[in-house]
Amino acid sequence: MMRIALGVTGGVAAYKAAELVRRLQQEQIEIQVVMTRSAQEFVAPLTFAALTGQKVITQLFGAEAPANVESAIEHIAVAQRIDALVIAPATADIIAKLARGVADDFLTTLYLATTAPVVVAPAMNVNMWEHAATRENVQILRDRGVRVIAPEEGYLACGMTGAGRLAGLEAIIEAVLEALRIRRDLEKETVLVTAGPTCEDLDPVRFLTNRSSGRMGYAVAEAAARRGARVVLISGPVALEAPAGVERVDVRTTEQMHRAVLANLDRATVVVMAAAVADYRPARPYANKLKRGTERLNIEFEPTADILADVSRRKGDRVLVGFAAETAQLAAHARSKLKEKAADLIVANDVTAPGAGFDHDTNIVTIFGSDGREQSLPKLTKIQVAHRILDEVVELRRSTHRVGSSPEAR
Repeated sequence: MMRIALGVTGGVAAYKAAELVRRLQQEQIEIQVVMTRSAQEFVAPLTFAALTGQKVITQLFGAEAPANVESAIEHIAVAQRIDALVIAPATADIIAKLARGVADDFLTTLYLATTAPVVVAPAMNVNMWEHAATRENVQILRDRGVRVIAPEEGYLACGMTGAGRLAGLEAIIEAVLEALRIRRDLEKETVLVTAGPTCEDLDPVRFLTNRSSGRMGYAVAEAAARRGARVVLISGPVALEAPAGVERVDVRTTEQMHRAVLANLDRATVVVMAAAVADYRPARPYANKLKRGTERLNIEFEPTADILADVSRRKGDRVLVGFAAETAQLAAHARSKLKEKAADLIVANDVTAPGAGFDHDTNIVTIFGSDGREQSLPKLTKIQVAHRILDEVVELRRSTHRVGSSPEAR
């Protein structure tokens, strides 16, 4: 689930932030509200606590840390866990502080501490909005990459008429979704995603598997669902909850995953094979538990089904994305796999690199395209990587006019 911090500052429009919270929650976004002292003069923190189910942060120092923030200075902890910072309404005072780097409360300190995208929705008196100082401060923020949503014109609380009313909720929500890289560009697609490890039994007690947590595949499923796709997630055994709105099919062995993929392939327009599938299994699993002995044990293995290859043979006009988890010669292996499997994209990563591969919330990947393009990404969160992969998928669908084509057309 995507997380944002919503900064609420002192102004009559503060009451509209409550409705903004509700609307953002409908987009499956988790919200941590941060209120300035002035904002509390207009809306009580209890309102936002009731809406979000989280304690509202109202001061820089105090015992108001969220329950899951156990270490680090609180504003740093919040800064590291959010995907975007949204300030609505934003007064002239807070805009000036942000522009000049003043950090005298939790919200302004959070702004300086976070590297996440920032969205600011001003609301103030028309003369304050049109003042040269405010104009200069807004331009400074825009030059830094902050998304500033211009206020609307209309009758203001002060009795004047002009620009200064908080922008409409739809405009704010659209900007937030854009900042989170949440788009609705997959609404006509059905995305089949595989995720997690598979397990191959050696005996009734032991099995062979790998270290895959399933986080990358689940991130792809979550990102695709947020972008409007119908998503079928075929998952090996993982300790993860299925993303909201995603149809999950649980499997355990490579053969089970193979059958599930082929059973759901006809309805898919995009296939993302992110699972870490076992390449071999014991040829003759033992019927009873193997007992410890003093001699060496020789076990014969046989190859499992090549799911990616079988999907490739049935590819049609689907977009096919494979993954390559490597420990050496990443580019060479990825290009070879791209050609052998006739995939549109191969997402390759060196699982030995710090911050990449298994058991991490981040990943470092290179995306190899069948057209020869290669895109090396910096270390990103897995949900960010997922969106970058889906950006490539969308471009492929558009460039080949395959958007939303039905299975019958293949």
